[in-house]
Amino acid sequence: MRHLTRIALGISLAGAAAFASAQTSPSAQAEQPAKTFPYTPGLDVSSMDKSADPCVDFYQYACGGWMKNNPVPSDQARWSVYSKLAQDNQRYLWGILDGLAKQKEGRSATQQKIGDYFGACMDEAAIAKRGAAPLAPWMERIGAMQSVRELPQVLAALQLGLSSDDFFFGFSSNQDFGDSTRVIAFASAGGLGLPDRDYYVKTDAHSKTLRTQYEAHVATMFGLAGESEAVAKRSAATVMRIETALAKASLTRVEQRDPYNLFHKTSLKQLQALTPGFDWSAYLAAVGQPGVKEFNVTEPKFFKEFARQLKGQDLAAIKTYLRWHVLEDMAPALSPQFDQPHFAFFMQTLRGVEKQAPRWKRCVQLVDHQLGEALGQEFVGRAFSPELKAKSLHMTRQVEEAMAKDIDSLEWMSAETKQRAREKLDAIVNKIGYPDTWRDYSAFDVKADDFAGNVVRGTTFENRRQLDKIGKPLDRTEWLMTPPTVNAYFNPQMNDINFPAGVLQPPLFDPKMDDAPNYGNTGGTIGHELTHAFDDEGRQFDAKGNLKDWWTKKDGKAFEERAQCIVDQYAQYTVVDDIKINSKLTLGEDVADLGGVILGWMAWKTQMASMPQQAQPTQFAHEGLSPEQRFFVGFAQWACENDRPENLRVSAATDPHSPGKYRVNGVVINMPEFEKAFNCKPGQPMAALKRCRVW
Repeated sequence: MRHLTRIALGISLAGAAAFASAQTSPSAQAEQPAKTFPYTPGLDVSSMDKSADPCVDFYQYACGGWMKNNPVPSDQARWSVYSKLAQDNQRYLWGILDGLAKQKEGRSATQQKIGDYFGACMDEAAIAKRGAAPLAPWMERIGAMQSVRELPQVLAALQLGLSSDDFFFGFSSNQDFGDSTRVIAFASAGGLGLPDRDYYVKTDAHSKTLRTQYEAHVATMFGLAGESEAVAKRSAATVMRIETALAKASLTRVEQRDPYNLFHKTSLKQLQALTPGFDWSAYLAAVGQPGVKEFNVTEPKFFKEFARQLKGQDLAAIKTYLRWHVLEDMAPALSPQFDQPHFAFFMQTLRGVEKQAPRWKRCVQLVDHQLGEALGQEFVGRAFSPELKAKSLHMTRQVEEAMAKDIDSLEWMSAETKQRAREKLDAIVNKIGYPDTWRDYSAFDVKADDFAGNVVRGTTFENRRQLDKIGKPLDRTEWLMTPPTVNAYFNPQMNDINFPAGVLQPPLFDPKMDDAPNYGNTGGTIGHELTHAFDDEGRQFDAKGNLKDWWTKKDGKAFEERAQCIVDQYAQYTVVDDIKINSKLTLGEDVADLGGVILGWMAWKTQMASMPQQAQPTQFAHEGLSPEQRFFVGFAQWACENDRPENLRVSAATDPHSPGKYRVNGVVINMPEFEKAFNCKPGQPMAALKRCRVW
């Protein structure tokens, strides 16, 4: 993926509502929804810094002007070309939703849902008036527990209504790693409040300070819920003790990159033996899946620790832990007295964000999160023409043809493995723009005067939808992103590449522009997602999406040697302060970045051969760039970004993508085509003595 890490199993209320509370600033009140998209060209000369030498720092050359003119907005942790396009899309969606919220007659059932949802989210007075009232049912349910034996039923209610993975563990559905045609139950590690397990175990001064700040925040929230200062401090210490134990038993992000580490088929009897103090039959009945007998337990060690916590903690401690996660999940959907401290820690302290995003933006994001395909219908009907879809599909097929040629030309791969690779490539399904069949939201009850209730009902709708897939035929037409999303992804089990309509807009894909920057940008993105099918993680799945080794031992070793070159290269790059890129975590994205641009280049050369009159676009001649240079600048400008130091620290620990600078410079340094295009001399920083290449 160009930006997202992995597809989550299920959905959380905190994720859904994280953008949807607090007061709107006076400056935000002056903002207006958009009726049309602002146009930004696919190659913007004003975004460049032509005083920089492209052979010394190509990222500065291509993006220096953009970075100078686009500081991180006060309501953002980072700002990028992708972020700007996402905001443009959001402003356009704001106009659609604002109109539907005010329109009382003539709306379809779907339009009524998204309009009423948005209207309820925007009603700050009603949200403030309700105060902490939405917490009461959850706190009462926890408070009524008489023993740990009741935990299965309580956990089921919390996981269905608030979060599928924030309460001790995650439980949802996914394709069987061993048989991708089957959807089975997945039980996974979860239950942490901080962004990653490493936050609980690292011993550097910064990590220790963050843990102290987190514990203080937890105490603050307990105080808001009615506990005295002394009791709230004890409660926070209890939460920290339980979460630390769970974190220590969790896999690292690097360990999670190996799908074999997450593949443990288990029967109900075996799962029960793993956690003897937790009644799985009672839990399954409570989540509406009483007949489930087969599971993938992604992290058995974690579930053993979960069982130890149930045995070692008293009932009061378990209740305290559950109450905290109710507060954490519900806070963004509550009045400002809860939402603002939540924002202050999770966004200001952790990521350096100065102030809340304007309310309209958070409400648009929330509608997209919980009613995304309903909103997506409105978006694509206005912003994604059949012609644009056809152009995108044409480019995708050209990139796939380039991949086929690339596989055939590899000297390090045997004919046997090449045949399997081609079978996988030929089986990949292209999903462009939006789903063929729209999701049915009729079971999602939206009320025009109940914001928090809408968020809970939306979470319950999605979590039940995920659970109801267990044991049912696989729906290969399903999308895991909404149509307005500015992103793309490859799914190794579906063996499909997915490009929502939102990412196929200028400046990322610009029909007004010549082919060179479009193939560098969108062509590189298509190649990036295609290469994910053959990166260190994706290559372990076969043409049918099954976790199966289809490589000869010699070819597998040759791949690992080439991948190690990428690992060694990116390990030298600094993220922030003295923190280097965790190149074992970013390997898949780094491999895909390089492979994507190589494939985009190959596809562009094929396009140019079919249309020689475009070899030198005269309308852009004044920019002083050759077509080859335009290709590389077009590629680089998708990655222009500015980032807060605090957010870079979080990203270094959790994000499988390298910072934008290295997603550009780290790629072109390995391409002789770049060196030739800019006439770089041996010894210059962008002219590598040793080049890496996997695909």
